[in-house]
Amino acid sequence: MQAWRVHENGEPGEVMRLEDVEPPTPGPGQVLLKVRAANINFPDALLCRGQYQIKPPLPFTPGVEICGETEDGRRVIANPVLPFGGLAEYVVADAAALLPAPDALDDTEAAALHIGYQTGMFGLHRRANLQAGETLLVHAAAGGVGSAAVQLGKAAGAKVIGVVGGAEKAAIARELGCDLVIDRRTDDIVAAVKEATGGRGADVIYDPVGGDAYAKSAKCVAFEGRILVVGFASGTIPAPALNHALVKNYSIVGLHWGLYAQKDPASILRCHEQLTELATKGAVKPLISERVPMADAAAAVQRVADGTTTGRVVVVPDGAGR
Repeated sequence: MQAWRVHENGEPGEVMRLEDVEPPTPGPGQVLLKVRAANINFPDALLCRGQYQIKPPLPFTPGVEICGETEDGRRVIANPVLPFGGLAEYVVADAAALLPAPDALDDTEAAALHIGYQTGMFGLHRRANLQAGETLLVHAAAGGVGSAAVQLGKAAGAKVIGVVGGAEKAAIARELGCDLVIDRRTDDIVAAVKEATGGRGADVIYDPVGGDAYAKSAKCVAFEGRILVVGFASGTIPAPALNHALVKNYSIVGLHWGLYAQKDPASILRCHEQLTELATKGAVKPLISERVPMADAAAAVQRVADGTTTGRVVVVPDGAGR
């Protein structure tokens, strides 16, 4: 089979190689899946760079979520077991963790429903307790993680403010349903949020960026607001001033979604059932900006790493883009 492999750490476009290899062999409790679509995530870039919290042995194949097909023909969503990641024609996955792909979504959309949307559901509802009528501020609102949070926020009845970089991404954020879009390149984020909320600030702030985005968040979070930290795509991990959190009465809430697989795996299935219901009703639908063939996967991972993409970029091994 064909698979992209990383033999040394570095930038994805430089270290990923498309090779002919033997399909992986399932271990105890694992199944072999044919990859129908593989969604690219920012962690794939971090894996290539050797900066992810999980460091698989070299050589490895990136790709942390797929829509796949079982040997008996079922469409499923899965997290491949590294080092045999999803940017390949076949993967292995834990049988107990397979999730049924929603009928309402095609393969590429199903592949993008899992990590980003689960992160959004756990973050917004379980960790930040988002309520209908509250104001949700989403950084990188046109990106893969941010676009999911926008849709989930709207589905929860929140007023959603999206922060983006550039006119093209602003247009996409509006199409996603943002009530207000702020272009960080031309607008004053703090002033715009305060104006939109009558000086109160945002109740929940969804931050997959870190760095300056977090600094701005602390300046426009509401009394008893919650800043939800889900990642550091900017490459800069902020050091919060805890005295500021004390004085303004806001919470800094962390989310590492992967821990739920260890600590409370049943909650992931419950969340997937809720997401499937939302997808069936049309309340959520992953924004697929690109469907790329296997040969273009390395360049696609590099674009995600560089932050130039919108929505989700999905690799379709057979090029069909179903």
